Amino acid sequence: MSSTPRNCRVGVDIGGTFTDIALDIDGTLHSTKILTDYTAPERAILKGVKAVADMAGIALSEIGILIHGTTLATNALIERRGAKTAFVTTEGFRDVLEMRTENRFEQYDLNISLPPALIARADRFVVRERIDAAGKVLLDLDDASVAAVVEKVAAGGYESVAIGFIHAYANGAHEIAVRDAILKRLPGLSVSISSEVSPQMREFERFNTVCANAYVKPAIKSYLDRLVVSLKDIGVGCPVFMIHSGGGIVSVESASEFPVRLVESGPAGGAIFAADIARQYGLDTVLSFDMGGTTAKICLIENQVPKTAKTFEVARTYRFRKGSGMPISIPVVEMVEIGAGGGSIASVDAMRQIRVGPHSAASEPGPACYQRGGKNPTVTDADLILGKLDPANFAGGAIPLSVEASRQAMSDDIGSIIGLDPDASAYGTCEMVDENMANAGRVHTVENGKNISDFTMITFGGAGPLHAARLCEKMGISTFLVPPGAGVGSAIGFLKAPFGYESVRSAVFNLSNFEYLEANHLLQAMKAEALGFVEGGLDTGSPVIERTLFMRYAGQGWDIPVPFADDNFDPASAETIAALFEKEYERFFGRAIEGLDIEIVSWSVKASSPLPPVERIPSVAEGNVVQPGGTRRLFEASQGSYLEAGIHERTGLKPGDVIKGPAVIVERETSAVLTSSFKAIVQRDGSLLATRI
Repeated sequence: MSSTPRNCRVGVDIGGTFTDIALDIDGTLHSTKILTDYTAPERAILKGVKAVADMAGIALSEIGILIHGTTLATNALIERRGAKTAFVTTEGFRDVLEMRTENRFEQYDLNISLPPALIARADRFVVRERIDAAGKVLLDLDDASVAAVVEKVAAGGYESVAIGFIHAYANGAHEIAVRDAILKRLPGLSVSISSEVSPQMREFERFNTVCANAYVKPAIKSYLDRLVVSLKDIGVGCPVFMIHSGGGIVSVESASEFPVRLVESGPAGGAIFAADIARQYGLDTVLSFDMGGTTAKICLIENQVPKTAKTFEVARTYRFRKGSGMPISIPVVEMVEIGAGGGSIASVDAMRQIRVGPHSAASEPGPACYQRGGKNPTVTDADLILGKLDPANFAGGAIPLSVEASRQAMSDDIGSIIGLDPDASAYGTCEMVDENMANAGRVHTVENGKNISDFTMITFGGAGPLHAARLCEKMGISTFLVPPGAGVGSAIGFLKAPFGYESVRSAVFNLSNFEYLEANHLLQAMKAEALGFVEGGLDTGSPVIERTLFMRYAGQGWDIPVPFADDNFDPASAETIAALFEKEYERFFGRAIEGLDIEIVSWSVKASSPLPPVERIPSVAEGNVVQPGGTRRLFEASQGSYLEAGIHERTGLKPGDVIKGPAVIVERETSAVLTSSFKAIVQRDGSLLATRI
């Protein structure tokens, strides 16, 4: 063990199937994947941290910082595995969670089925109170109705309570009073209020967000508390931080109080990882594709920055249509996420069609091929049958796979029902999951007004490089990149993330009568809030402050983001803001509208540590075609038959080497599959740049 102080940082990403660990020590990366332990997720982290420390030859006490992200909250929402939660709202608004926005995400489906509310109607309670949109109290809080609700909560055996009142974003006093009343009666209960979790207008999104926060809060808080103690017990005494959905880093204490901000934490790390690779290669139009054990995530990265939003949807249920998922109203790296990962379970529906996900075999019991008790066929089982995986070298040989178990599961749950052999069942499973992901990518780019064929894909995650070539064939993408460490990409992304926090609030200001002093007061309060989360993590340099105004013409139903650089408003600011809005409005819709008043409806102030400069990676000349070290049968979906594919060890490749498909390039944490329509050139940093032949 070295006695010289070194820069040791660890990134930890808990997924639904694997926990990924990446340790960066003075620029050298060590990584591993450990099966996620659902009973006590921290156990996999402890095991993995010890493993990478041993690889690096360092003592656990030398680790200087640990940055953690997880999809546990996401998976709990997708699979509806959370705390028993009550929701308390304003009288008359009990059914907002089910009424949603009353928009039809599929106009012509006469049998449309809306996603069920996260909190059942029997667990939703009301109190008499009313505040208007300006924050003025119209009806005082009724003590008798509050007392009645408190007793119902006490009798219901709830683990958590969400409170969301109409217009609480403008005045949260009533929510605070009800929280105090509940905690006075039930001191140990977990309580979340919308005016703190998501102080934004639009009650359906805000109510759903506070319910999601309450739903996952007990489990996440308990887990984080155990994690910090367990790390100290084994000698890791460094600070522990969490990556949040917006792509910044916050303290464990903040994450415990607002766990809904962790819902996209793991995927956000992946988007940061892809953005960092895009910066190194000078790529301005990138599609980030992250496929793990439970979910697949697709994110647009333009001008080397992940696309962000102040709302997003979890678990879209209807062909990935916008509006068919669970809306979460928090700052987030915008992406589409579906239940399609290596552990996603394949089944046959009532129409005798193969379906994949959203339920996952996860790590317990895992896919059938893991031989850990799983009997359901999964995407990993299909990949194994079709030759994408080496049964003796999965996860570096740590998990021996059984082809026989995979074939039996495919036969039992799919083949015997629709008359297919295991190979055809596996082919159908992979085609279905690939088409699901390709369709999600198409929808996501169209929603953002983009042509998906113009993008370069950067793929990572344990299953991403296995499926990337086929996805590119389906989506018309001609180039994809598999960076070094792709199997643990999100964990590496955590180490690239800035300390950052975004404060978002709703407050309506008309530009025709712009109250600039009041606006300045709001901005300064939001800036102080954002800096309060960030300054503890700043080592050097001043924080970067970004301000965004969400604006619309008066009378419109939705708003657009307008970046604003100034720190303070003055009497002339209204004219400046109007010009900025009209420029952005023209960019979105083609032309501005004359004669209408303009209003600001929401505000965002983001503080973050500055990103370090990135050294550009120069292009490499194409060298000789590398001969494979061996071959194995690989199913080629585009040709509907097995082909002999070359097997290449990634560690043995050097810059300029060319690999032609069909081929499988293997490494410890993942494998990259090249179909016969692609060739890959090894880049100077070890990335695989695959292009159409």
